[in-house]
Amino acid sequence: MAKIGLLAGYGELPVLFSRIAREKGDTVIAFGLKGATQKELAGHVDKIHWLEWGDLKKGLLLLVTERIKKVVMLGKIKKEIVLKGDGDLDEEAKELFKKIKDKKDYAILGAVAGMFKKIGIEVMDPAAYLKDLIPSKGTITKREPTKEEWQDIRYGFEVAKELSRFDIGQTVVIKDRTVIAVEAADGTDETISRSGSLTGGGFAVVKVARPDQDMRFDIPIVGPDTVRAVIKGNGKVLALEEKRMFLLGREEVIKLADENDISITVV
Repeated sequence: MAKIGLLAGYGELPVLFSRIAREKGDTVIAFGLKGATQKELAGHVDKIHWLEWGDLKKGLLLLVTERIKKVVMLGKIKKEIVLKGDGDLDEEAKELFKKIKDKKDYAILGAVAGMFKKIGIEVMDPAAYLKDLIPSKGTITKREPTKEEWQDIRYGFEVAKELSRFDIGQTVVIKDRTVIAVEAADGTDETISRSGSLTGGGFAVVKVARPDQDMRFDIPIVGPDTVRAVIKGNGKVLALEEKRMFLLGREEVIKLADENDISITVV
């Protein structure tokens, strides 16, 4: 049994973590971001503190007051909040950002983790709680990729891995061994949506983790909305890197893919 501080961003992952952690007997104290964190999280934790973007000093004081020594960082912070929110930062947050050379996700999260370490707070790897969400190698849908689709997948992995080293994005869209779209600040689903209008369909989506992926935070996520984006763009394949990302809503993902003749493979 442990007391865990949950730094919760956008999406359903914080709720899933909280359910599992409390089933194990842990106490979960959440720190939610107003306008981003799902409000329903409040019903799945022992206590929740709501913060505005940039309330770093207040958040640190609450962590100390709650006597929290371990935290988990889950859920996305939308890039537009980070890029537009300098004016909303408190003095503590402004000092932190001054020390960061850029506003890439990994740089920000790494700086926050380093700050926590200095005050005796450990950032935990949530994978031990969420291991059932990490897909293993193999095709999980009825349809296997075709020979031509495998060529696109392999090429896509080479491109995506190279791009992810620079923290540009972790998703690429490929058709006929040609790069159609690359993920940037807009995110995976928007990248896929752009691809449909460019190709007319028939593309492969490849999503990977960074070569140096720190599994404590910013773990890549795929879910039903990702598959819906592939369906809308008339894509045919979704390829994921094994053991390096979370697959949410697995049953719904497979059902949607099978109904639309999409192949999902983990490589």
